[in-house]
Amino acid sequence: MAVDRAKTPISASQPLAIAGVVLDEGLDRELDYLIPKGFSNYTAIGSRVLVPLRSTFRKGTIVALRNHSAFPNVKAITQLLSEAPLISQDLLELARWISDYYASPLHRVLRLFLPPTIRKGMKAKQQLFVTPTQSRPKLMELTTTLRGKKEAQARILDCLLEHPHGVLLTELLEQANSSRNALESLELQGVISTSYLEIERNPLALATYVPTKPKSLKKEQQSTLSAITNSLDSSLFAVHLIHGVTGSGKTEIYLQAIAHALKQGKSALFLVPEVALTSQTIERIKGRFPDHAVLFHYRLSDGEKRDSWHALYRGDATIAVGPRSTIFSPLKNLGLIIIDEEHDSSYKQTDESPCYHARDVGIMRAKLSGATVILGSATPSLESYYNALQGKYQLSTVASRAEESSLPKVDIVDMREEATKQQGYAVFSQSLLNEIEKRVKSGEQTLLFLNRRGYNALRLCTSCGKSAQCPHCDIALTYHRKDSRLACHLCAYELSPPPSTCSFCGSTEHLKYQGVGTEQVERTLHAIFPEIRTLRLDADTTKHKGSHEKLFKQFRAGKADVLIGTQMIAKGLHFPSVTLVGVLNADAALNIPDFRSSERVFQLLTQVAGRSGRGALPGIVIIQTWLPEHPIIRLAAEQDYLSFYHEEIEGRKLFTYPPFNRLVKVMANGLKEFDVQKTLEALRSKLLERLPSVYELQPVIPCGHPRIKDRYRFQFLIKGPSCSPVTKILIEEVQKSISSDIRLLIDSDPISTFS
Repeated sequence: MAVDRAKTPISASQPLAIAGVVLDEGLDRELDYLIPKGFSNYTAIGSRVLVPLRSTFRKGTIVALRNHSAFPNVKAITQLLSEAPLISQDLLELARWISDYYASPLHRVLRLFLPPTIRKGMKAKQQLFVTPTQSRPKLMELTTTLRGKKEAQARILDCLLEHPHGVLLTELLEQANSSRNALESLELQGVISTSYLEIERNPLALATYVPTKPKSLKKEQQSTLSAITNSLDSSLFAVHLIHGVTGSGKTEIYLQAIAHALKQGKSALFLVPEVALTSQTIERIKGRFPDHAVLFHYRLSDGEKRDSWHALYRGDATIAVGPRSTIFSPLKNLGLIIIDEEHDSSYKQTDESPCYHARDVGIMRAKLSGATVILGSATPSLESYYNALQGKYQLSTVASRAEESSLPKVDIVDMREEATKQQGYAVFSQSLLNEIEKRVKSGEQTLLFLNRRGYNALRLCTSCGKSAQCPHCDIALTYHRKDSRLACHLCAYELSPPPSTCSFCGSTEHLKYQGVGTEQVERTLHAIFPEIRTLRLDADTTKHKGSHEKLFKQFRAGKADVLIGTQMIAKGLHFPSVTLVGVLNADAALNIPDFRSSERVFQLLTQVAGRSGRGALPGIVIIQTWLPEHPIIRLAAEQDYLSFYHEEIEGRKLFTYPPFNRLVKVMANGLKEFDVQKTLEALRSKLLERLPSVYELQPVIPCGHPRIKDRYRFQFLIKGPSCSPVTKILIEEVQKSISSDIRLLIDSDPISTFS
């Protein structure tokens, strides 16, 4: 609610103090403004204001209060846009930490805490509400009088007799089959009154959830929960890492921990790595805590985002559920932060500043709030597990599944032998096809995982050896057969229909499509089993709001025999009828030149294997690979995290990669290749001069994708004991020397060195 103390800028002779304001747009630095006398009782750190800047007015946030300014002729705040602070002191402190650690201007960071709907002051949705002003006997008497004479008014009164406490105008007119004129006549007679009622835009309001009760916990689960509740009782900052095998009942531990926090009057944050998982998670939370939770993610409408934010800000909701951006929710009295599948790379923002990691931000937020953090995973990140072994986190291990089910049997299929048997490349091994057929006949379900969407990965001209390329990015175009197009997965470029000639040599007879995507898997499966029912879950089938939930509900209801998908089906999903998981190209990511590639493959294979056999029936996993003897494939098949960890951590230690050192990745892009490279070379030289010798600066090289959207991309890595000295110097140097046509991105603790 805006507090408009003056229609025009207030005289500079009235102020009591100085407010440091960060503008929403334009400037990276804090500006000083006078606080007029009329505002002094309302102004606080975290409040929103309208301030003059040159010949315009800008919105901003007060981030500091001072008695005086170092600058002369300071202008006054024009208008207060919020009576109460919209950002609490602890969240503002967290924002400053993010700004420093991730080398991002504070105004960019504050956008994370104040979504566009809040910054722009979007209003609550209001609808007219109609209530009777007369007693029930008088209404009945008047209805009888009006019957047959003024039938429309009589029908309205009939409806109000059914709703004695009032009804929404739209519902009333629809039920009474009447008009506004009849309603206005009754209002003029003083029979009814109308008023505006605030309507909450809640995507969960119309959904029904099955109530659940806490389950009995096994010994390992109970021990884990007890450690967590002890931390909650102490109200002291603590981080708990739950290393629990897939299906070990981590979610039940989370739910009972939330219940403990709520009993203490505390609130809880529940993070999941993908929007695809929010429907399953919210279903479990609403079943246990029907009146406490709200969803908070980017696929909500603007109105839903606004109302969810305000429900948390007011304290009407005490549980926030969603992906990484949910970590910035304005919860009151935060007591518990849960980060499920903590290893997942989706928690890291990589394409814009600040390049924050929601897990690390969550730990810092908990530290500032005295809250408890739960990190859960069957395949913890090496950094988290290392921290637990070093005593920084409390480690709990849950080594068996919660129900009577056991871990699935895993078979590795050598696709080299399969190619020999089938006289060429095959999408499916014979053993996988046999198992799929068994599941269809028995009424059980199958998951097929392939981390590549589309029909073919590329179109190759065998005459000149070149593939169809995106003219704006250094990447081959992917073929999508359903809508007959070649598409770039890095930008919006498309060719539809695909041209019949090679753009390099003009050949028309030697064009071949190569590489398999999820679309081809689905089509091939239907060619082999014509009656099979399939669903496909990838970026092409989940473009629209609610599409994830719709597909999952269909599959859970048994409306498909096979679910084919990319990595979004590998994360935390629970389908009791799935007894077969097929991994179609297990080794695809092992060749990526990144120090985390082995870890990612191990995590992905272990996670997707864990979707099988989660119910009463035993599960099977078939991993198709061209590298059957690769140690990562073998360890993932054996679900042997500890052996993987000990082997991988030695390599990290040898080459001083995280967790034994910190990394900062500096990337730049621009329209002129030489200028981008030259800019980064100059910046690297400055860092060499200023950083201590313990820091290693790797050379400037092209990024993994050297060009995206016509912009050339280069990067270099900095390795050393801490990110903070690096980011501090980078901020100083960038302000001095980076031209406006070069875009720089600083990524502290990057999850990938190849992007």
